[in-house]
Amino acid sequence: MAPQRRAGSRAAESSRAGGEARVEERRRLSSIVKGNSQKDPRQKWLKVAFLLSSAVLGYLLSGSYLFSEEGVTEVLAHYGEILEDRFIEVPCSEDYDSHKRFEGCTPRKCGRGITDAVISRVEAERIRRIAEKGISLGGSDGGASILDLHSGALSLGKHFVNMYRYFGDKIPDIFSEEDFHLYSELRQRIQQKIALTFGISSSSIYLTKPTFFSRINSSDAKTTHDEYWHPHIDKVTYGSFDYTSLLYLSDYTEDFGGGRFVFMDEGANRTVEPRAGRISFFTSGSENLHRVEKVHWGTRYAITISFTCNPDHGIGDPVLT
Repeated sequence: MAPQRRAGSRAAESSRAGGEARVEERRRLSSIVKGNSQKDPRQKWLKVAFLLSSAVLGYLLSGSYLFSEEGVTEVLAHYGEILEDRFIEVPCSEDYDSHKRFEGCTPRKCGRGITDAVISRVEAERIRRIAEKGISLGGSDGGASILDLHSGALSLGKHFVNMYRYFGDKIPDIFSEEDFHLYSELRQRIQQKIALTFGISSSSIYLTKPTFFSRINSSDAKTTHDEYWHPHIDKVTYGSFDYTSLLYLSDYTEDFGGGRFVFMDEGANRTVEPRAGRISFFTSGSENLHRVEKVHWGTRYAITISFTCNPDHGIGDPVLT
């Protein structure tokens, strides 16, 4: 074959090979593009799902909701916020039906309230000093110490004593008339707040027993009286209670760890973080099943002040005798 013809043949073969290569390359690119177009919707969906889950998780962990071993816990009142007034209404239980009803007082509107606007932090510090002075006379061997100015009940070791009898003449050196006046004044303010919130007359509810200071620390329980963390219902436990309040006298995360107040609702726990001067108050039936978390460190002070609709169960303010 002539050189010129051989050269033309090679050129033609080369051209065909190049064309086939370009066709193959286009097929490969087309396959890649097609594959990417098929994956793209899945990738977009995964991206959206990731963003949504991140947003939800961020909300749950933002402080309004927290995960615990018991499920989701909603924080009703953070230590760091100052609440003018917060109220959560819940359906009333049937607990009140098994007791004598008092029209215009027995709860028909039930729920739980929190406020930082009734008692100042300075007043809370002053009344805390009453608790410190009284409990310093005794104190439980376990984690929970009680002081009741009405009955004189005071934790002492593994037992209770009547401090008015046990310490007798020393009592006027421990407490002052001003201490008891402050106690009475703050109790009346709490009573008025409860009446206003639940739409009843302040004169229709009466202070009832037991009403007491509590000091809780992380010591191991020595008796059942030290086991403050068990869930309970005030109306079932005490009978006379219709409205319960707690005035906190120390600060969560600063004075102690743990020790939050927990409303135990179906499917979720709802907590109140104590803050000196904060009042948590609620109707006393099983619509407000509750407990206190164990204190892990430090010391938690509070005072429980409760009210009844039954005048036969009412008590007066304590007096210095």
